[in-house]
Order: sequence, then structure tokens, then C-alpha cells
Amino acid sequence: MRETFQNDFEPLTKLYGRLYGDPITFKCNLQNFPDLPEWLRFTQRHQYDNGFLYGSPTSPGKNVIEIYATNKRSYEVVRHILVIKVVAEKMLPYQAEFFIKLREIEKVLPSSVQDEIRQDLQKLWDTEALEIVNISNALDRGGRVPLPLAGHFEGVYVKVGSEQYFSNCLLMVLRPQHQKQCTAGAKVKAPGGCNFCSIPSNCISWCKTELFDLTKQEPSPPPPTVGPGILESGGEFDPLESPPSVDFFPDYIVTVIVPLIIAIVLCLLLAYIMFGRREGVIQLYHHQTIHGNTDELRNMAGSRRVPPPLSTLPMFNSRTGDESPPLQSDSPSIPLIMAQ
Repeated sequence: MRETFQNDFEPLTKLYGRLYGDPITFKCNLQNFPDLPEWLRFTQRHQYDNGFLYGSPTSPGKNVIEIYATNKRSYEVVRHILVIKVVAEKMLPYQAEFFIKLREIEKVLPSSVQDEIRQDLQKLWDTEALEIVNISNALDRGGRVPLPLAGHFEGVYVKVGSEQYFSNCLLMVLRPQHQKQCTAGAKVKAPGGCNFCSIPSNCISWCKTELFDLTKQEPSPPPPTVGPGILESGGEFDPLESPPSVDFFPDYIVTVIVPLIIAIVLCLLLAYIMFGRREGVIQLYHHQTIHGNTDELRNMAGSRRVPPPLSTLPMFNSRTGDESPPLQSDSPSIPLIMAQ
């Protein structure tokens, strides 16, 4: 309960918590261990909700649980110790497990809700000597996380037991016709006169109802007898044969030598195309000619005594090499191309 841990914080935190309510998160673990026992689970939906420890012990003993409460407003931490003593009792011979689709685990764990579910199942079982054996979340049984929408719930498995044999309504679950309908995926309703859920959210799913008759179960085999650990006289130790040696040389050839040979062949082929064939020689000659012409033009530009090329003179005729007289400035029109 959040109120129990709220009183352990500082006085100012107490006053603030009473007025507004501090957000508190819980962490539980077995003493001297990082996690809880395998049969015990913890859930807290929101930091403003209470936390729930739930589960059914599998063997008698003593479990010391450490509970840490963290105030998310002031980041204070308090520690409580919870001691759970498990006492062995007689196993109920007849048990049944029901799936409640429209419930979530933290809504079923309060004792008032458990009493409502027990009353409906007592009418279904036709006995008042009924005890809840286990409550588990559907997500812990491989169920899928529902959509965050209204009307979508995780579902809860409730297991009850009694010393009285199953009622006729429960025995209908074992009929082949019922199992055939469930296998076909049909929506199976409660048999006639067997719908005893007073609250719609507590109604069970008939296709996921299972019955367990522990009186017919075979006893578990006895544990194996532990020997002295000494080999009998006359026995010989036969060690396992060592695995055969593996030759990695073929793998080395495939992964290293073959790619290296292919790379060398490609390099030789490229060198032959560039230097041995006509296309390659012509490309090299053109490249050398361009360099030579570029050097010649640079030398001409660097010497001031060399007359400028004729091609740079105005109105130079590239075919005859003659210069044309300059145009008259008083001409009304200047032709783009002069007649030769």
C-alpha cells in the first residue's frame, strides 16, 4: 500500500503526500538475491497505484522479501522486510482453471473481487467448499499484450480447488462435441443453466476451461539412487575417441590462392589492353601530343619578341591568311559575315 510507505518519508514529504500524493515506485527481490522466487510475481501498473505481490508456493519454507519504495518526487528510498512462511497442506484433489477475459491481474487480486469470483464459481461447481489455488496473468502464460484501447484487457487465469467432484456443468467441458466446437474456433456459450456470472466482467471463457483430477494422476517416479561414486572392480575406463584431424589446406586454396590468381590475371589483362594493343598506343600518343603542344604554347606566351599569332589579329581569314581592312565607322550596317 502506498500509504504505508508514505508515512516513512520525511515530515515535509508526509504533508505534501497527504495533500497531493507522491508518485511511488516499488522494487521487490528475495533477500541476498537480485530477483524474486520463481513462484512469486510483482506488478504495479502506475506509480500512483499500489503494488501487488502474488503467487502460489511450490514447496514449504521461509522466504524473506525485501521491498524498496522510491519517492519519485524527492527520490527518497525506504526499505521494508516481508517474511512469507509456507506451510505444507493437503492438496485439493479436484481442481479447475478458468480464464476471465475481461479482467486484469491487479483488478482481481483484491479480496473483495476474489470473493465475487468465488461466489460465482461456487454456484457453477455446486459447492461452497471452494478455494482459490492460484491467480496468474495471461501475459505470464504466453498471452499477447492488448491494444491500449477501452474494452481490451490482458485476461486472468483463476485456478480453484475442492474436495468435491466436478459438477455436471463442468463435466460438459470434457465432451467431444464441446472440444470440437472450440477447436473449430466457434464462440461457445455457457451450457443451459450453467451461466452463473453475476458481473459481466467475471464471466469465464468456456473454451479455455481445464479440469484436473489429481486422484488419477500417476505418482512421480522416485529420485535416482546416488551411488558411492567408485568404479566397480574389473571395470575398465573406455575414453571417447578424439575427433579426426581436419585438413584446412583445401579451404586455404579456395579462399586465398584462387582469388589471388584471379587478381593477377586481371592485372595482366588490363596491362595488355593499355600498352600492347593499338587503342592503348594511340591514347598514349594523343596524351603525349597534348602535353607537347601545351608546352609550346606556354613558351610562346612567355617570349615577348615573338609576334602574336595571325589567328589573334582582327578580321583574320583562316583560309587565305590575309587581313581584311578595318570596317568604316560611318557604315550604317555591319554585316556579320563578309563576302569573300
